[in-house]
Amino acid sequence: MMKTLLVEDDRDTRELLSFLLRFEGYDVVEAAGGLEAWHEFERGRFTLVLSDWMMPQLDGLELCRRIRATERPYYSYVILLTALKGKDHFLQAMSAGVDDFISKPFDADELRAKLHVAERIVTLQDRVKRLEGILPTCMYCKNIRDENQIWVSIEQYITERSSAEFSHGLCPDCFTKASAQLGNIDP
Repeated sequence: MMKTLLVEDDRDTRELLSFLLRFEGYDVVEAAGGLEAWHEFERGRFTLVLSDWMMPQLDGLELCRRIRATERPYYSYVILLTALKGKDHFLQAMSAGVDDFISKPFDADELRAKLHVAERIVTLQDRVKRLEGILPTCMYCKNIRDENQIWVSIEQYITERSSAEFSHGLCPDCFTKASAQLGNIDP
């Protein structure tokens, strides 16, 4: 379930979006404006931020800039709701770090489709983070403990989570050790 920060200053639109998101299975925290949303973001971990662009005090672009500046170890996918159109607005939003847009008035089917894209991207980013992160490794056999707390070989772990393939050989140091144990075989 994706924890979602919904930011919309229009109460009716916010309630409608909240209903739709909850119906789709999202865990929703609502904010009536950008400043309130920023305080919620600082206190929580949100996978998705769905925000109106035009709001008093703190608009959606500035909220996005602040989110991107936090450099948290996880990614928050940001979708802006806007009635603004045109290349200049698009480029301004992309420069601020926005991931996608929904035009106002929003179409529920288009929103669902964009939410599914957000889920795919966040899931892929999470997988990459796990592969880049620290892996619990047995110091003796070099097996890795996976997310289910099961010890598996490093080859199995990486093969199941990436497109990497393994070929095996001996490095020069291991060849020297192995040949000494086997009776000095010539290379």
